Amino acid sequence: MEHFIQLLIFGVQLGVIYALIAMGYTMVYGIIRLINFAHGDLVMIGAFTAYFVARIPGFGFIPVMVAAMIVPAVISVVIERLAYRPLRNRPRLSVLITAIGVSIFLENLPRMIPVIGPNYRPFPQLIAFREFRLYGSAVVNTIQITNIAASLILLTLLIGIVRFTKTGRAMRAVSFNKEAAALMGIDVNRVIALTFFVGAALAGAGGVLYSLTYPMIDVLMGVWLGTKAFVAAVLGGIGSIPGAVLGGLLMGIVEVFATAFNSELGYGAGFIILILVLLFRPEGLMGRPTIEKV
Repeated sequence: MEHFIQLLIFGVQLGVIYALIAMGYTMVYGIIRLINFAHGDLVMIGAFTAYFVARIPGFGFIPVMVAAMIVPAVISVVIERLAYRPLRNRPRLSVLITAIGVSIFLENLPRMIPVIGPNYRPFPQLIAFREFRLYGSAVVNTIQITNIAASLILLTLLIGIVRFTKTGRAMRAVSFNKEAAALMGIDVNRVIALTFFVGAALAGAGGVLYSLTYPMIDVLMGVWLGTKAFVAAVLGGIGSIPGAVLGGLLMGIVEVFATAFNSELGYGAGFIILILVLLFRPEGLMGRPTIEKV
């Protein structure tokens, strides 16, 4: 029982981070039906932003987190304006290829910058480490508490914004029908840019929380993280915000338990579940089936 509780804590901690990152995929897809393959690299940008800002005297966890959310969010808006918006009415394959190109660019540009480079860097300890006993030998530490609490706060804020604010209603309207939303006076371009901003901010926060847990960062860290978060988004039902949360939690818990059983199995457990879900429920666990007229 103690071992089960300990693994569950590890799984939830990892799962909420996946949920934060998956939220960006699902929000962008819900608005413009685009799989933003550059989203995972924004996680890396958030982690490196935190790495450099944390070196400023007097900057603790909260200002570092804010900076790590703002920088990738601004970069994401620039990417949307320069790379995606001109192709919005083009064939979907063109935008998909562009997203892959942007991802490759973001992964390789920092390798050329002397202060970043291709090497691993130790992430600073922003939170004082302390353990608290829960049950028997099962413990929870301050980093795990911070990860879970920060993720839940950000996800709750996002759901509150989407559900109960004018901006959230505009997002839902654009997601449902962009043309009708424009006729109702909604600035579609502004809503899409804001969606990219919010999704990238959550990715930056996810990058900081993941780096606190596994304190070693490099320019390619977003590739694997982004892939697993994308699997979580598809698992929960891409386009569904509650689905992204559920998919992230399931992905984290299954990965931790599978790794405890067999270290090699942990890498593929989430993908095995994804294959099963796509075979028997292609729209995801909380997605809605769509009917296309031909």
